[in-house]
Amino acid sequence: MTVEIKGVHNYHVSDKTQEYLDKKLNRISTFEDLIQDLHVSITREQNQEYKVSADIHYRWGTMAHVTVDDRDLYKAIDTCFDKIDHKTSKEKEKIKEH
Repeated sequence: MTVEIKGVHNYHVSDKTQEYLDKKLNRISTFEDLIQDLHVSITREQNQEYKVSADIHYRWGTMAHVTVDDRDLYKAIDTCFDKIDHKTSKEKEKIKEH
């Protein structure tokens, strides 16, 4: 699984945030064989909200997109990875059915 994490619009991903993201990536490591690429971008909006979005590219060619907005960056990251976990579980079930 290839992972890319980037800050957008002059937002720099700090070491603390990078460590937190690494912990969350360990959580979805069970799906490592299903996900080919994961692109996570973090944007800080002018209204002091954070936008965490992720593009998930699965090995069988399907793609999913997840976006979360929240004033708390770490809560947004948690929610985003919850959604990634849920979407990947659903995709895995679809593949098993076929």
